[in-house]
Amino acid sequence: MKITALEVYILRAPDTGRPHWVSHFAGPRANEILVRMRTDEGLEGVGIATSYTPIEAAVAAFRSGIADLVIGADPLAPERLYRKLFGLTSQRVASEKGWSREAIVRISAAVDIACWDVIGKAAGLPLYRLFGGYRNEVPCYVTCAYYRDGKDRAELRDEIQMLKAQGHTGFKGKVGGAPLKEDIERMALIREIIGPDRDLMIDVNRGWDLATAVEGARLLAPLAPRWLEEPVRWADDRRELKLLARRTTIPLSAGESEMTSYGCRALLEEQAIRILQFDCTMMGGYTEGRKLAALCELNHVEVAPHHDCFIHAHIVAASPAGCIVESFTDPERDPLQAELFEDPPRIANGILTLKEAPGLGLKLSEAAVKKFGERVAT
Repeated sequence: MKITALEVYILRAPDTGRPHWVSHFAGPRANEILVRMRTDEGLEGVGIATSYTPIEAAVAAFRSGIADLVIGADPLAPERLYRKLFGLTSQRVASEKGWSREAIVRISAAVDIACWDVIGKAAGLPLYRLFGGYRNEVPCYVTCAYYRDGKDRAELRDEIQMLKAQGHTGFKGKVGGAPLKEDIERMALIREIIGPDRDLMIDVNRGWDLATAVEGARLLAPLAPRWLEEPVRWADDRRELKLLARRTTIPLSAGESEMTSYGCRALLEEQAIRILQFDCTMMGGYTEGRKLAALCELNHVEVAPHHDCFIHAHIVAASPAGCIVESFTDPERDPLQAELFEDPPRIANGILTLKEAPGLGLKLSEAAVKKFGERVAT
């Protein structure tokens, strides 16, 4: 089998003028690469890559010929194609072409996921079964409590009550962008609304120094968080995570900000985190994500990938280390989850149930692609 064409789109959501802030940056409502891969046997695969930084570098790479390195390759050999693309990050041609390292990493992720979608369709099996088939249902939580201009306690209460009414059993709130006392009060409000039996996770997005993280963990402990995510700043996060882990009983999680699987491996080697949150759509695709899931299983670390529940459910469902997936069921935060796919897997009562359709089991909504997508010439 050979890849005969790539159809590439950049997916963006309109700017509402009221961004969703985490501790120190605004999360995009949509900023993604969509790859539609076609083969000489009539199979089509879909892959997605997410970027929290400007996506123009990836656009430029597609326009200057990176897709030519994919055309003609065998989609049933994802390891070989992934190595070919990722290897560009250390080759002169990338500099000659102006292909940034981050753009190559993102593109290789999208292409890899599309390859695996083709593999699943060729095999007639959903990917979670090809990856191990441990179960077909996975827990699912919702991310919430972003900082927004003018957002007060009343709006926060309304948001959490809306999400609770949707049936969620896990809620991840954002902290690190306000004084510690205020953040603790915000999280206490969420705990009050959701009650003692639902999961509360806390995400700092690398906004605290070590001293603040130690104090924050102490003050959050009475709220019984399921985990404390990316609690320390980026510059010395591995060492500071290890130091923090010695001073709190709250499980620590990290991984979404790593650019390679090697960075995630280094997090595990520090023996500081109990949950790894790599993102197959930001680096590595399924080829590297499967390896990380296996590494987590062998190191007694849980897998709770960052973002895109419909993509990551296959990884979480396939492995005994699989923990939970992240969702965004407020369309104002992420309209793509609500609109990009026709009849996606069902989320109800905190559980995402995978389908038995082959590959990703996802059918693109042509209306959503038209609404959010800009075709990129390759």
